[in-house]
Amino acid sequence: VFQKWVNREISNFDYLIQLNTMAGRTYNDLAQYPVFPWILRDYTSEELDLNNPAVFRDLSKPIGVVNEKNAKTVKEKYVFEHLYENFEDPLGMIDKFHYGTHYSNAAGVMHYLIRVEPFTTLHIQLQSGRFDCADRQFHSIPATWQALMDNPNDVKELIPEFFYFPEFLENQNGFNLGQLQMSKELVNDVVLPKWAHSPEDFIYKHRKALESEYVSAHLHEWIDLIFGYKQRGPAAVEALNVFY
Repeated sequence: VFQKWVNREISNFDYLIQLNTMAGRTYNDLAQYPVFPWILRDYTSEELDLNNPAVFRDLSKPIGVVNEKNAKTVKEKYVFEHLYENFEDPLGMIDKFHYGTHYSNAAGVMHYLIRVEPFTTLHIQLQSGRFDCADRQFHSIPATWQALMDNPNDVKELIPEFFYFPEFLENQNGFNLGQLQMSKELVNDVVLPKWAHSPEDFIYKHRKALESEYVSAHLHEWIDLIFGYKQRGPAAVEALNVFY
């Protein structure tokens, strides 16, 4: 598979799906759901220029430190986490870590897929029988990216659906997802980047970005973090990639 990918006989999308499968990830287990990278950082331009390297996320860094400003906080957390009052580790048994949550978990999958069954029902069950408050819903792709940049504790990567399934971005079932506190805006379809004219257009351009020259040249750096030698040990510490 690796050789086929290097020879460009299979797409980046197919290679990532196969890697996830080999790593034991599956659509049948929300706790081990396939994980895909955030690949863009430009969610505000009118047009998306895939020939400009500046529109892409730095794939060599974990999502928690793609924003350079977060690196200092993350490093300090690794050194001082065990000193925090609220961190329960009286015996000092837990290894040090940079991030207290994970780049892929069941709640994150439900978060992204809340508009589509069976994930809607699973989300409601998780939230004790109702939808979570509107401000915490997945309501906008630009806002989700901005939140990642502002908050080193939010380290969610993407799911494969961002590259092939436009329906998850639409509230086709008309669920009442509440309204945002500040703007009073109702949460309905997911707000798209300006460069996407419809959910289909977003998926088409996002998939094109995944198969772009830039991502093809750098995808192995992200794979090292998630599936490769930077998952644990000294290489993970150095890459600020140690998870609880």
